[in-house]
Amino acid sequence: MRTHHKFLLILFVMISFVLSLSFAQREAPPLEIIKVKKNIYEVSGGSGANTGFFIGENQVLVIDAKMSKESAKQMIEKIKKLTPNPVMTVVLTHSDGDHVNGLSGFPQGISIISHHNTRKHMDKAFEDQELRKYLPNQTFHKELNLHLGTETIKLLHFTPAHTNGDIVVFFPKQKVVFLGDLIFLNRDPLIHKHKNGNSFGLVKTLKGILDLDAETFVHGHGGIAQRKDILNMITSLEQKQEKIKTLIQNGKSLDEVKKEFGVPEGQSRWPSIVEIIYKEIKEIDSTALMLSAFHQIKL
Repeated sequence: MRTHHKFLLILFVMISFVLSLSFAQREAPPLEIIKVKKNIYEVSGGSGANTGFFIGENQVLVIDAKMSKESAKQMIEKIKKLTPNPVMTVVLTHSDGDHVNGLSGFPQGISIISHHNTRKHMDKAFEDQELRKYLPNQTFHKELNLHLGTETIKLLHFTPAHTNGDIVVFFPKQKVVFLGDLIFLNRDPLIHKHKNGNSFGLVKTLKGILDLDAETFVHGHGGIAQRKDILNMITSLEQKQEKIKTLIQNGKSLDEVKKEFGVPEGQSRWPSIVEIIYKEIKEIDSTALMLSAFHQIKL
């Protein structure tokens, strides 16, 4: 009996340790407010992606909403320590949960702005009735200019990239742009095909961003980037696209192409950029073949 009790005690201690370790691993890092330039700030830490905010003359505009209600509220409390101006507008760079699920931590009745495709994705994803109260109430297609006092803020959509609803938030006077998940530093980009993202569209979007007169690039997962970081990402993507196109022309299968790039099997929630590009090129080739056949029939 004593041995049995001793075994149960050891088992209880082990389970408690594992649970506490698991909780510690899941615990979000503390929120940190980073001044980007003048009255523009980045918010790192907490639950979800990096966010940002702009302190205007009469109100605060927030860019993305964190992943949890708690982190969003913590962010708002930190904003209150910098300004008495109320948060009246949230701009969403896209629809991923780590950027939008914290919306319920914001006051109801605020202006929530997104691309119209982002609202469609959120409408499908938001099953919780509390979150549904925070679906975007203002959407646009290509460009929207916001005027907060003397500051003009440009919201721009180029073409489907990470998703088909990505926008960038550009502050022309201060040459700062918020990119959401359009770039990742030191890793391959992520393309959500289930949200109609496209790697070739991402290249086009990144080139469009470089055409802006911007110097500072704030994004969702990592430190502040510079122009050279975007140039490096464009180069890397175009090199992959060209190499994969050549491999396909040489009759290589998807598995062979993935092996050529050293893509590990089954270790990621999302398809690799190599798989995404391969399927996009095959789809382009298939469409071109169908159009060619259709043209021959008409002749």
